[in-house]
Amino acid sequence: MMVKTRFAPSPTGFLHIGGARTALYSWLHAKNKGGEFILRIEDTDVERSTQVAVNAILEGMTWLGLIWDEGPYYQTKRFDRYKELVTQLLTESKAYKCYCTKARVNDLRAAQEAAGEAPRYDGKCRTLVSDKVNKPHVVRFKNPYEGVVKFKDHVRGDIEFSNAQLDDLIIQRSDGTPTYNFCVVVDDWDMKVTDVIRGEDHINNTPRQINIYHALGATVPSFAHCAMILGDDLAKLSKRHGAISVMQFRDEGYLPDALKNYIVRLGWSHGDQEIFSEQEMIDLFSLDDINKAPSAFNTEKLLWLNQHYIKTLDPDYVAEHLMWHMKTQKIDMSLGPQLSEVVCALSERAKTLVDLAASSRYFFEEYKEFDPVAAKKHLRPVAKSNLALVQQKLSAVTHWTDNVLQQVIKDTADELNVGMGKIGMPLRVAITGAAQSPSLEITLRLIGKERSIKRISRALEFITARVTAQ
Repeated sequence: MMVKTRFAPSPTGFLHIGGARTALYSWLHAKNKGGEFILRIEDTDVERSTQVAVNAILEGMTWLGLIWDEGPYYQTKRFDRYKELVTQLLTESKAYKCYCTKARVNDLRAAQEAAGEAPRYDGKCRTLVSDKVNKPHVVRFKNPYEGVVKFKDHVRGDIEFSNAQLDDLIIQRSDGTPTYNFCVVVDDWDMKVTDVIRGEDHINNTPRQINIYHALGATVPSFAHCAMILGDDLAKLSKRHGAISVMQFRDEGYLPDALKNYIVRLGWSHGDQEIFSEQEMIDLFSLDDINKAPSAFNTEKLLWLNQHYIKTLDPDYVAEHLMWHMKTQKIDMSLGPQLSEVVCALSERAKTLVDLAASSRYFFEEYKEFDPVAAKKHLRPVAKSNLALVQQKLSAVTHWTDNVLQQVIKDTADELNVGMGKIGMPLRVAITGAAQSPSLEITLRLIGKERSIKRISRALEFITARVTAQ
């Protein structure tokens, strides 16, 4: 049987890190086994589900490169199928109509909790023969009273629940809409899902779902329940930890490759290896290697990975993702070099694409003013003759290449009998407006001859004005 996995988020919020990890593990397992990966939107909570959240989930999945083989399916478009199977279970006496009011159920639960018991429905309507055909009711699944539910979890090993602990859960609400635990079973059965990978918060749902599988005569899939992800402070990851939405990481300048590499290690490992290509993840991933213990999110580790990928990935690919940040920062790219060339020049220094975009502005736009500290130190009257000579030599250059530009700077220093820094630093501040840039020959080449000469003239004017003001 072909391996089939699924990611089935509820569209009540954005795609968060825990969900992204579940999606990644499901995607990797399917690819590792030569199977298929399904995306299903579980939108039966009509009041809380939104199209904005659906779009955010699809955007996050696409950005991460977790492309689905089937779907996206929507549960709200499958109501007829759920209703058909609810009717079947009623006909087979595997489910029953419950006419108990909410007030009675709430009172029952309150009394059980007061007595130190686990709250559960008492089965009052389980054997009821009623003529209340048109009275408001829910439909409850007739859970077995005897025996146990056993399943082998890829992460947690053998798990067992007593049926006596389980409830006759509602599978259809009084308004006729189906409930989560029932829809999940029907969907996974109909979609031929073989392996269910999800968070550990679903463990208590699993025995209930297994009993529904049996009642429908469906094949039970295998399960892998992943431990939670903790924040930097070892508390449960939540909104107060900042960037928990996948697209927020995009906004903060992370590459999808870095985030994907990072979250795959939040619960799974292959020896001490830290950096994985996508193909390595696919080849090496195994559900049985997922750790039982919670994982702690480490922002510094993610930053380190991001910097690694900015430096090592194809500059054209990095430039594709950088373009979004250039537009966000409103950097006018109508003049200047190819963005991939700027990536090559700046990648050693940037931890995020936000940093990379911000530090690239002077390649495309004229800087508004000199950095005051850099100008005070390097654009002094003593630097004026040095800058004027190097400008003269650069103006005569016909082949604007790294080697030629480097030689011009060296020749200027030799002619003036000064160190390279006496030429290089004033020149750097002149053409970039600041004291930090890639090597001068690369910076000059990317800015171009005409703009470089013009900027040196601006620096010379600045020095002249500074002398006049003294």
